[in-house]
Amino acid sequence: MKYLALASLLCVLVSSSNAQCFAKPVTSDHQAFCQDDVDNTWHPVGSKWRNSACMDCTCTQCCAGYATPTNYPDDCVSVFDPVACKYIVHKKDDPSVECPILGAVGK
Repeated sequence: MKYLALASLLCVLVSSSNAQCFAKPVTSDHQAFCQDDVDNTWHPVGSKWRNSACMDCTCTQCCAGYATPTNYPDDCVSVFDPVACKYIVHKKDDPSVECPILGAVGK
């Protein structure tokens, strides 16, 4: 039972951190808008948006809007779907059969 509690705690800690973020430089304190570096779109200061690179952004940072699988069965492959902004893990020899994701980083 101790191990189950420890595993649950570790899952919570991992999911609350996000190593796929980066800070964006602030050019001026007096601007009402900021520009997305990927799409070159303008957004009001204080707003949140998702750009075409599947990044969830604010004017001061962007973070990956998806989790990256790090542990799945050896007979499976991880493929990124840029439309859905998520990884799909499926059998190498049969893409119609999804595989379990045993570990992931991000979101």
